[in-house]
Amino acid sequence: MFFCYIVVSKSTGRYYIGSTHDLANRLREHNGGEGKHTRGGIPWEIVWSEEFVSRSGAMDREKQVKGRGAGRFLEDLERMQAG
Repeated sequence: MFFCYIVVSKSTGRYYIGSTHDLANRLREHNGGEGKHTRGGIPWEIVWSEEFVSRSGAMDREKQVKGRGAGRFLEDLERMQAG
């Protein structure tokens, strides 16, 4: 299985959008300072994820979420769930 995910930095409030085949390990990598784009925001917390059967599905969703922006994407999800 593959995942598209959004993490938020507890220290800066910044979002990061990514995709992976191992979500728990990827969060450990983000919090271990292994990624140059997330090193400055430790600690990170997963705020949303979606599971896909293919890598291409997860990457397509990642592109879609990045195009919308993480904050707006999460707001859209909240509106859909509320209404």
